[in-house]
Amino acid sequence: MIRNLAQGIRVFTSNAFLVDGETTALVDAGANFDVVPKVREFTESLDAVYLTHTHPDHIGNVDAVRDAFDVQTWGYDTGNLAVDKRIDDGERIQIGDDVYEAVHTPGHKDDHLCFFSRGSGVCFAGDLVFANGGFGRTDLPEGDRGALVESIDRLREVVGDDLTELHTGHGPSVTTRPKDDIDLAAKAARTR
Repeated sequence: MIRNLAQGIRVFTSNAFLVDGETTALVDAGANFDVVPKVREFTESLDAVYLTHTHPDHIGNVDAVRDAFDVQTWGYDTGNLAVDKRIDDGERIQIGDDVYEAVHTPGHKDDHLCFFSRGSGVCFAGDLVFANGGFGRTDLPEGDRGALVESIDRLREVVGDDLTELHTGHGPSVTTRPKDDIDLAAKAARTR
C-alpha cells in the first residue's frame, strides 16, 4: 500500500510516500513537519529511504528518519549529505513488493530520479511532472528547461502504456489515465 504521509500537512513540504511490503520504504522524506510519528502509525521499521532529488523540501526530515529508524538513504547525488548510497540510472530497486527502475531525469535538478515499476504500473515522479500537466520549475540552481523537456520525453517512453498510477512530489497522485498528465506536461513544458 502507498500512503502519502504529508497529505493534509499545511507547511512547505514535498509529499512523503510510505510503501509497505517486502521492502518497507519511504519515497522522499518531506520537510517542516515531524514525519517520524506518521511513519510509526503504520510501521515500526523502515528498510530504505529513496530520494527523488535533494531539494530541501524533499530531504528536510532525512536526519530525523535516519535517527529514528537506523535506515540508509538512497539517491543519485552521493555528494549530498542526505544521500548515503547511490542509485544509478537504470538500476533496479525494491520498493514495497515491486521492483522499480530508477530513471535519471534532470531538468528540475541535476540529481533528479523517477522510479517506475513495470509490474505494478506505478511511477514516483518527484518534481518532474504533476497532475493536470504541471511540471517542475526550472528557475532554481541546476534547473534547465531543455533538459526537463528531454526528461519528460524519456519518462513517457519508459512508462509507455503500462502506467496506472503517478505519485508526484507535490499535489495529488493521479490514478485515472496518468499518462495523459505526462503528455500534457510534455506539451506545456515546450510552450511556457
